[in-house]
Amino acid sequence: MVQKERQGGVLLLTLNRPERLNALTGEVLEELWAALQEANQDQEVRAVLLTGAGRAFSAGQDLTEFGEEKPDYEAHLRRYNRVVEALSRLEKPLVVAVNGPAAGAGMSLALWGDYRMAADGASFSTAFVRIGLVPDSGMSFLLPRLVGLAKAQELLLLSPRLSAEEALALGLVHRVVPAEKLLEEALAVAQELAQGPTRAYVLTRRLLLESHRLSLSEALALEAVLQGEAGRTSDHEEGVRAFREKRPPRFQGR
Repeated sequence: MVQKERQGGVLLLTLNRPERLNALTGEVLEELWAALQEANQDQEVRAVLLTGAGRAFSAGQDLTEFGEEKPDYEAHLRRYNRVVEALSRLEKPLVVAVNGPAAGAGMSLALWGDYRMAADGASFSTAFVRIGLVPDSGMSFLLPRLVGLAKAQELLLLSPRLSAEEALALGLVHRVVPAEKLLEEALAVAQELAQGPTRAYVLTRRLLLESHRLSLSEALALEAVLQGEAGRTSDHEEGVRAFREKRPPRFQGR
């Protein structure tokens, strides 16, 4: 369901239900959550790369999982929410490579990447209203932060199918590359991040996620606290030492 592969300091996680367009089930979510916990605990993992197998990133929730029963969505979303919390608090930088359609909760998961790339044939759709539902998996939190409130309303209410190029123009992804080069290019970015001061990356993510709810005074206070934490890392010491010695730093993620 979730394939794990190490590429040096990068943990490659692949949603692996290509016959179902990597639609999400409780089992997939459990495996993804467990893989993210393992990434946090493994000091050799310096970055995580998330992608999908086959021709899709993820079509969102697999509605056939519920059979003929009416789903208890509030209970079911606890599984999604646990994964979203794990993504937002991941102790390593996260690169997402969107290799094909990303819809509904699949699009939500893709947006949690610190750096998001898409194949030129990829597409994005919020999809929730098409089955009479509201956004979930953190989309109501992230989407207006990425594209603004008015555009988020349009994307959520009308649910257009966005091409990779349209997603790039809106800021949903950072780069679009040819499909055949997507994994290679995404892995290169992940490996570059893996060589960097990973703790500083994670603290930067926290600042950005918190910034919209903070006053200026509160943002300045949080910057001071997190700068203090970053300043106590060995990576900061190495960065200063390398600067003084006029050489590239050798960060260890500590």
